[in-house]
Amino acid sequence: MSISPPYGPRRPEDAPGQHPQGQQYPAPRPQAPYAPTPFPQNPYGLRPPPRFNGLAIASLVLGLLWFVPVVGLVLGIVALGQIRRRGEQGRGMAIGGIVMSSVSLVAWVVLAALLAVFWDELDEVSVTGGTGVHDLADGDCFDSPGGLVGWATEADRVPCEGEHAGEVFGTVRLPDGPYPGDDSLFDTADERCYGLEDAYAMDGWALPADVDVYHLTPSRDSWDYGDRVITCVFGNQDENGTLTGSLRRDGTTLDADQVVYLKSTHVINAALDRAPESEFVEDDLPGHREWAREISEALAGQSGMLRDHEWPAAAEEPVADLVGVLERAEAAWAKAAGADDVDTFYAHYDRGWELIDPERSVPAREALDLATTPPVFDEDEDEGGGDGGTGGGRADEDRIEV
Repeated sequence: MSISPPYGPRRPEDAPGQHPQGQQYPAPRPQAPYAPTPFPQNPYGLRPPPRFNGLAIASLVLGLLWFVPVVGLVLGIVALGQIRRRGEQGRGMAIGGIVMSSVSLVAWVVLAALLAVFWDELDEVSVTGGTGVHDLADGDCFDSPGGLVGWATEADRVPCEGEHAGEVFGTVRLPDGPYPGDDSLFDTADERCYGLEDAYAMDGWALPADVDVYHLTPSRDSWDYGDRVITCVFGNQDENGTLTGSLRRDGTTLDADQVVYLKSTHVINAALDRAPESEFVEDDLPGHREWAREISEALAGQSGMLRDHEWPAAAEEPVADLVGVLERAEAAWAKAAGADDVDTFYAHYDRGWELIDPERSVPAREALDLATTPPVFDEDEDEGGGDGGTGGGRADEDRIEV
């Protein structure tokens, strides 16, 4: 038996095919030249990981920020569809974005509702300070614990049907510029508010005797902050007194016939308000003659308005009778305007006042369902008339109104 030589290096004398012991072995077969095998691109068959969906990321970010929840919600829904189709990652992000955007959207809706309720309540509670009080609009009635003297710092809007401290009947916006001063603002407010009074409470006879006109003007401090509004208010002559019911008598509360009649009374009232500063005719006969001419023209205008309107059957006769009285009064005032001396002026002047006695207009007013109790003037007040008989007035005013 022979033992095969161990594997390993051979001695030089060990020729191929021959054993040192002399035994013959087959020669090794020739090897093919070595050729390297190229390394495969993906030797294990692995796929690259799927990418993240960009819309899912954006949806999550917007949901966390709470800025634009609607956009975040839409992006999340779109992202879920793309992820299913493309096999992308980010489904959890998309769902998180949808959830967070939905929560933030609900929060925004709740916040908006709370703000709406807050502003509604704020509009009904007291408005204080310079410009805040001007949130009260025409027709608003309000209360003030401090009365009308303190209402500029606290004014609570209340229904006009019940008792209230005041009722806003007009506002005046002033032009920009330097502060005009307290006295100038008071004079402007006095003039403009009385003008607005006639448009809001057209029937002066319907105003209670204890009603007076108040106005709130900008202060020097509020002027610097942009306050340019004068607020005109009806209130009780007693600063702590109250009013009941709205005093509004205009086109929103009156019918067309009533409006025409009351507008005609304003024509003569405006002329009577322009009485000369001198109380005595002897001191200014030319001024009183000019005033008489204006009254005569106003009476002509008033009678023309009444004559041209088509009245209801019940009012036709009393209005026609009143027109006849106004025409006679017009003639008397025209003669006073042409008087050459004081005695002649007084003769026609007295006749003119007699013809515009308020009592003469009561039948027409009654037929039109207007107030029928003439206003009462104090003896020491400026002399006033009827309303041809037309308008009304209050004893506490310095102006003439009929």
